Amino acid sequence: MLLIRVIHSWVSNALSGIGQQIHHQSTAVAEEQVDPFSLVADELSLLTNRLRSMVVAEVPKLASAAEYFFKMGVEGKRFRPTVLLLMATALNAPVLRPQVDVDSLSRDLRTRQQCIAEITEMIHVASLLHDDVLDDADTRRGIGSLNFVMGNKLAVLAGDFLLSRACVALASLKNTEVVSLLATVVEHLVTGETMQMTTSSDERCSMDYYMQKTYYKTASLISNSCKAIALLAGHTAEVSMLAFDYGKNLGLAFQLIDDVLDFTGTSATLGKGSLSDIRHGIVTAPILYAMEEFPQLRTVVDRGFDDPVNVEIALDYLGKSRGIQRTRELARKHANLASAAVDSLPESDDEDVQRSRRALVELTQRVITRTK
Repeated sequence: MLLIRVIHSWVSNALSGIGQQIHHQSTAVAEEQVDPFSLVADELSLLTNRLRSMVVAEVPKLASAAEYFFKMGVEGKRFRPTVLLLMATALNAPVLRPQVDVDSLSRDLRTRQQCIAEITEMIHVASLLHDDVLDDADTRRGIGSLNFVMGNKLAVLAGDFLLSRACVALASLKNTEVVSLLATVVEHLVTGETMQMTTSSDERCSMDYYMQKTYYKTASLISNSCKAIALLAGHTAEVSMLAFDYGKNLGLAFQLIDDVLDFTGTSATLGKGSLSDIRHGIVTAPILYAMEEFPQLRTVVDRGFDDPVNVEIALDYLGKSRGIQRTRELARKHANLASAAVDSLPESDDEDVQRSRRALVELTQRVITRTK
């Protein structure tokens, strides 16, 4: 009997140990880091090819201009479509509709959500083309900007053409709420650019004004597109707003880090000239924070930055201040808010859903730690 009890005890302990090991392994798998871009790479490739076919135009010159940033090698990382495809999977909770072929419904929904990603990318690229004309930029993504290569008129027309293609795709969704959302995005892009061009002295030095402009110019597109993904899936207003909050805070964090990199990056890593904002007279968060510590910097900002001496004085104040650090802290705060929005989504046991949600959280960290 003693021998039996000893064997029983040994077997129980061994099984317990195996159980704990399996639990630790499953926990490790559940918490493994995922590469957001790899997760949707195949789908993104199909989407990119579709985008290239969507920007074909009858007039050869317009066609080559419209496809300029959709060509192989200069298409960028497709950050926004990646976010939207991940959000589509992250929200893949079953929406109950009786007597409907679920597989067919799921395929149709995914196609419509992919269409939102395509529309978003076309709107984004159109805004870049127009921005480069307004900023008189000569580089973009490490190559000559379209306006520099083909002239301002063709660059503006190419941007208009992409917006018209986006409108056609948007109309095909036959969802008035989604159409309204993305039409508002285009209005916000114009509003944000106008706010940047026509600031008064007080507005130029206001953090609230800067954040509102940043939302219009950068965060509105991704936030409203994320919301559109949720609406197409038939989610509640509450879930749709969580998707919106994720996109808004991710977009704000992204732009805040962009503003930091304009001071700390180099032309090679950024694909554009460093200090481009301040040299164009655009005051961003690092300088605004530096101004709080050194009010005398306001006089320099009011004089403008046409004179390189004023740029050097502003940089000197920035170097003595916590402007860069505080901007990074604000970006981290928005990244955390984006992560919190994902954590607040309805619970799901689906592995693909969980993996996509971890990828969305991972993106928030990549945004605030990137160097380009």
